[in-house]
Amino acid sequence: MIRLPFAAAVMALFLSSLPLQASDPTGNEAVTSFTLDNGMDVVVVEDHRAPAVQQMVWYRAGSADEPIGSSGVAHFLEHLLFKATDKMEAGEFSATVAANGGRDNAFTSYDYTAYFQRVAADRLELMMQMESDRMRNIRLTPENIRTERNVILEERNQRTDNSPGALFNEQVNAAQYLNHRYGVPIIGWRHEMEQLDLEDALSFYETYYSPNNAILVVSGDVEPDEVRRLAEMYYGVIPANPELPERVRSQEPPQTAERRLTFRDARVAQPYVSRSYLAQERDPGEQEKAAALTLLADILGGGTTSYLAEKLQFDQQIATYTGAFYRGATLDDTTFDVVVVPAAGISLEEGEAAMDAALEAFLQDGVDPEQLDRIKLQIRAEQIYARDDAERVANRYGRALAIGLSVEDVQDWPGILDAVTAEDIMQAAREVFDRRTSVTGWLMKAETDQ
Repeated sequence: MIRLPFAAAVMALFLSSLPLQASDPTGNEAVTSFTLDNGMDVVVVEDHRAPAVQQMVWYRAGSADEPIGSSGVAHFLEHLLFKATDKMEAGEFSATVAANGGRDNAFTSYDYTAYFQRVAADRLELMMQMESDRMRNIRLTPENIRTERNVILEERNQRTDNSPGALFNEQVNAAQYLNHRYGVPIIGWRHEMEQLDLEDALSFYETYYSPNNAILVVSGDVEPDEVRRLAEMYYGVIPANPELPERVRSQEPPQTAERRLTFRDARVAQPYVSRSYLAQERDPGEQEKAAALTLLADILGGGTTSYLAEKLQFDQQIATYTGAFYRGATLDDTTFDVVVVPAAGISLEEGEAAMDAALEAFLQDGVDPEQLDRIKLQIRAEQIYARDDAERVANRYGRALAIGLSVEDVQDWPGILDAVTAEDIMQAAREVFDRRTSVTGWLMKAETDQ
């Protein structure tokens, strides 16, 4: 039986003393949402405790929306948007943000690309002016293309090609998704990245970078009416793209056989075994299954008090690390992953066998009620503290809307998590742990005989 740790007990006393709205998982931020005439969705999250604001523009286009043969173009374009526009020179955007005491950046995922600035509240209009400018007025040159293509290739060198674990994960994803674009790395395959050109970048930009494919999220010390006025002034005058394609992706054929791979690399310092299972994503109005999988990942692999850690790290001392991961914030089917790093003297074969035995034991043992209560308590605390961070708040709403969820889905999520029962979690476990939809991978040193 896993006992409620002392720190969790103290946290429980602390949370019980907070106002009802703060400790109630259904309590939400002050959110206003509307849609501009050109189709751009706008979400405003008010928080007047500090005179700062976060502006984010999310495009419903990521690496999974790229044309076949042009992998990496979504991330490539993200880099290029920091070059010149009709009104700004290359580098002027970020330099202006910094000169006004703020910071900015961008990121690309499978399902979206997002750009953000964190500035003083009275600088919001300037940020909208600049961000709306690069939504339609980007100015690229052959020199920009050569320079940034080298930059993204070097980024791949540093983050992927120099990391056996990253290369291994690429191969696991490619094995899991035979037909869907989630099997292609976000940064792209090197041989395709090397061929990206001006036409590839402009084609993706002109197809997807339009207000009717974008979400504006503004969080912090703002008034909804003022945000609406500024949004209409700067974004509302940009014409919608009447030829915006429907978001249709190639789907996976039914997976009916488990897949395996072994990745060998002389640079591997610590071999490990991982397994991914196809899993349901968060769906609009139907988030219960995703909530159960979220809690299942915490129960199985969420730290040193998790089920796998108790079984494999402490009881049997077979592993030095165990983990379980579920990322439900995707547009299409995602994965549930389990990782076991064997202890010294334990082979990968023995580590995998122990992992299988532990998962089977969990299906027999069920959920520890005290552990479930503790995890829910931690989630409630995290949700309360997250409201103090305008960046995290903006990310939460933007990411959800970019994958088809609604503001209501975001606000319902804490209550749905809190309502998950032990039986809901066990039902989700029985469904997701289907070896026929799995990929098992071994990462190992090239010269080993395991």
